[in-house]
Amino acid sequence: MPQISESELILMKIIWKNGGTALFSHIMQELAKEQNEWKNNTVLTLLSRLTAKNYLKTKKLGRRNEYIAAVSEQEYQTAQTHGFLDKVYEGNAKNLVATLLRQDILTEQEWTEIETFWKEEKRKL
Repeated sequence: MPQISESELILMKIIWKNGGTALFSHIMQELAKEQNEWKNNTVLTLLSRLTAKNYLKTKKLGRRNEYIAAVSEQEYQTAQTHGFLDKVYEGNAKNLVATLLRQDILTEQEWTEIETFWKEEKRKL
């Protein structure tokens, strides 16, 4: 999966949050809510880059474009996690978890949530 910039990720999150599709006008409204004052041309450029990278597809609705996520948020997160794990921890998930625990990055509540999640996943196997 090709890398996307932080700016492109902002747009993808808006589209994912909207059920995987969004019109340009909706994207601009959401950016305005976040106090983001990007110009129309900037957003159009970012959307066309995301389309070229196969993260988005476009569908014509009259004179307007509907932007459709070609990659789900979960698929993106999974690919990015694997890339990070390979690059930083040479694919060793245990070392990543050990770092999170040793550096007090996880709160006690987060650790409890992870334990509960792990137990539920184990039961499914």
